[in-house]
Formats: sequence, structure tokens, C-alpha cells
Amino acid sequence: MSETYGRRRAALRGLLTEAGVDALLVTDLLNIRYLTGFTGSNAAVLLHAGGDDKTLFCTDGRYTTQSAAEVPDLAKIVDRASAAALVATAAKDAKTYGRVGFESQHVSVEEYETLSKEAALTRAPGLVERLRLVKDEAEVEALRQACAAADRALDDLVAAGGLRPGRTELEVARDLENRMLEHGSSGPSFASIIAAGAHSAIPHHRPTHAELKRGDFVKLDFGATVDGYHSDMTRTFVLGEPADWQREVYDLVRTAQAAGTRAVAPGAEVSEVDAAARKVIVDAGHGEHFAHGLGHGVGLQIHEAPSLAATGVGTLAAGMAVTVEPGVYLAGRGGVRIEDTLVVRAGEPELLTLSTKNLVVV
Repeated sequence: MSETYGRRRAALRGLLTEAGVDALLVTDLLNIRYLTGFTGSNAAVLLHAGGDDKTLFCTDGRYTTQSAAEVPDLAKIVDRASAAALVATAAKDAKTYGRVGFESQHVSVEEYETLSKEAALTRAPGLVERLRLVKDEAEVEALRQACAAADRALDDLVAAGGLRPGRTELEVARDLENRMLEHGSSGPSFASIIAAGAHSAIPHHRPTHAELKRGDFVKLDFGATVDGYHSDMTRTFVLGEPADWQREVYDLVRTAQAAGTRAVAPGAEVSEVDAAARKVIVDAGHGEHFAHGLGHGVGLQIHEAPSLAATGVGTLAAGMAVTVEPGVYLAGRGGVRIEDTLVVRAGEPELLTLSTKNLVVV
């Protein structure tokens, strides 16, 4: 993996000139993990445009052994105030480090005032995030494993009769999350959304002690985490024979989800991908019942760029990982969302969440 992290740092160096800096102070822990593999809770990196031989990694004494194993290829400084220590080092050797940029979107005003006492800093926001937009194959494999853990957990839950009248939303959530752990997840991607009956019409409902009942839609939005990468999937079930209106809403959302998926391609405008799915729902007279964006990027964060929404800006590129998740929510009755995680590829996207999207009656 050291070679992978080295390639990422080399790619980041290509953005420093564009940002007008000679070095970049990286303080966001997810960006540090992306660039070095370090998984501790305190660190900073001073990445030099000239190469790894001038790049410095800093963490505190709790992580001396861990950082030696996870970041074997960078020179290290041990200091609790990691960012300040690196800025002070850059100030002492200004000839080498020159103009230092910092991740202004991640640094508080208070921290900036502290750091700027050591040296002048230049705002250089979003550089690592630009690289993180397009996943390399190591990232895609981690996403693939995270999605597989979620798929297998759902299969086990259904096979064991875990979706049945009398169980509570909270019981289902805990059961599902434990099953993801059994299949290799280090933890849920986010607090699982289990929404039964009228609750399924609430897009981000939090599980309660409400019991599942015959005739309910049961919406499950959940994900697993593997090597720091998150999966995201939503499936909606029916307990018992569905009513005609439930079949109609389900079929509509499934059709919209398929339309959105077909629109995912390199060069596609993110707003147009949203529009492809949204048009299906609008044409069916349910536009007001689909009140969120179609999807989002996923990776080291459960929600990251790009945003597949009517207000989204930019185009898709091969290697981006995104979700496609249209929904129709009928207040007081119930709702349906169907969501996949997929990778943008030339031609058809690569589907990572493989659980069936047929209407499953349990």
C-alpha cells in the first residue's frame, strides 16, 4: 500500500503549483489517511512540492508504534500539537518550504490564528478532495467489500425471518448491524434507517420502538464500513401481500432508479443524472413526493462529492463512486426508496450493491 499512498501524494503535488503554494499543511484526518494510511486520531502532514524526501508527518507519542507501521515512508516529528509543530518547522526552514498552504475548509478561526503566529499561511482548500473524487482500484475494492458485507447481512436477515410483525425498528437495526459485523464490517457506515409503516414516508427516519405490522412498507437504508470505506444501500420490503397502491409506488421508484442508473456515465452532468430519474417521478404526478437529491459520492465519507442533484454542478468521471437513490414518500401512508452504490465506468456503471431490487414480500 505504500506505493499507493506515494502515488496519491505525487498526484497532489501536481495541484500545488495551481494553488500557488510550495507546500501544503494537511490537517483533516480523512485526507491524511488517504495520503498516508494513518488511522490514528491526531496527525498532520506537511507535503512538499519537491517530493517525499522533504515531506513531514507529525503525530503524538501515543502513535509512535502505529505510525511507524502505517507510515513507514515519511520522516516523522513527534508532537501533540502536530499542525503547529509542522508550521514552526516550515518557518524555521522557509527557504525549503516557501509558501505554505493550508486546508482552510477544515481549520477553525481559532486554530488559524494560532498557526498563523508561527508563519504566514495561504488558503488552499479542497485539493485532496479533488483527488478523492476519482477512486483508484484499491479504493474501489474496499467499497466492493463494504457493499458485499451489507448485501450478505441483508440476505441473512431476511432468511432468518428478521423482518416480521412484532419486531421493533430498533431490533431490526441492531440485528442488521450485527450481521454486517459478522461479514467483515468494522462498523455501520451511519446510523441505520429502519422505517416501518407510515415512518417509511420519512426519508431519514430514526428507528424507534415502533413494531413492524402486516401490510407495512419497511424501508432499510444502511451500509457497512471496510478499511475506512463506506457502502450505502436502501431496499424497501412489504410485510404481507402488498396493496395496489404499494405496488404502483414501488414500480415507479424502481423505474426511476433504473433511469438514473442508465444516466450515470463519464461526462454526464450531475444535474442531468438527477433529471433522468426525477422526470419519471414527476411525469407520474409524484414530483412533490421526491424532495431530495438523487444521490451523492461515497468513499472515506458516507456523503462526499459529487452531488447528484438538480442544483449539482460538474460532470461525472470514470472511477467516481456514487449512489442513485430516488424515493416517493406519501405522508401518513408510507414510502419507497431504492438505492445502490456504483462506480462510474465507460459504458455501463459497475454496480456494487447486488441485493435484488424486485419487490420482496416477507
